[in-house]
Amino acid sequence: MTRISFLHGARDRLQAIAAWLGKASIEGRSVLVYVPDGEHSEQLDRLLWTHPATSFTPHCRAADKLAGETRIILAPTLDHPPHDGCLLNLSNEIPPGFSRFQEVVEIVSVADGDKLPGRERFRFYRERGYPLEARDISGGMQ
Repeated sequence: MTRISFLHGARDRLQAIAAWLGKASIEGRSVLVYVPDGEHSEQLDRLLWTHPATSFTPHCRAADKLAGETRIILAPTLDHPPHDGCLLNLSNEIPPGFSRFQEVVEIVSVADGDKLPGRERFRFYRERGYPLEARDISGGMQ
């Protein structure tokens, strides 16, 4: 069954996601980032090129010819995921087909426009019996 991790309390969702992906990259994890919003995808792409300021988190878009060789992939859809390991959800909806992944990571900020849909997703997963982990990251990523 898919494990769900909720990391809540982020001051800035995109910054927290970039930090989490940087750590995942160092650990050698493969992560598919579901980001259906084009503007969020562009912002996250820029952050991954510059976060932290002296580094780069290797990534590409799902349509890129290097997607098969890249661990972190930004995808606007989940029609043909390149792996079933970790899915990071950067939408305010339940990702379609999320249950085919071993793990789903939800990073939720303190902004009402993010927090309220995050609570709804948490409730959805809980009511269906998915194993949930919730961790407060308001003090930063550990």
